[in-house]
Amino acid sequence: MTDPISDLLTRIRNAATAGQQEVLMPFSKMKSEIARILQEEGYLWSYEVDTTAAHPRLKLKLKYQGKSAVVRHLSRVSKPGLRKYVSVDEIPRVLGGLGIAILSTSRGLMTGARAKKAKVGGELLATVW
Repeated sequence: MTDPISDLLTRIRNAATAGQQEVLMPFSKMKSEIARILQEEGYLWSYEVDTTAAHPRLKLKLKYQGKSAVVRHLSRVSKPGLRKYVSVDEIPRVLGGLGIAILSTSRGLMTGARAKKAKVGGELLATVW
C-alpha cells in the first residue's frame, strides 16, 4: 500500500456510502491519530484498536444522522507524489468553517483551528466536512 492515509479515507467514504456501521482496517499510529481527530470533531462515534488478531486492526464506528452519515466529504490534499505544506497564514477554512482541515505539524496531528491557535504550519493531509 503506497498511501495508507488515502486508504483510510477511502474505506470511511465507502462504508458511509454503503450505510455500514463499522470499518476495519490495518492499524498504524497515523491512522489512529486521524481517527482520534475525527472522533473529537464529531465525525465518528468511536474508534478502537483490535489486538486479538495476528496483526493489529483499527475499528471505526461511523456516526449517522438519520440514515445519512455525518461525514459528507473526505479528500486527501497532500499526496505522496505532491506534498502540500502550509504556513499558519495559509491554513484553509474548510466549507466556511463548518469542516476541518487535518494537518501534520511538528507538534503532532491536529486540526487547522488548533494549528492556528498554536501558531504552527505543516503538511495539509486532508479536509473533511
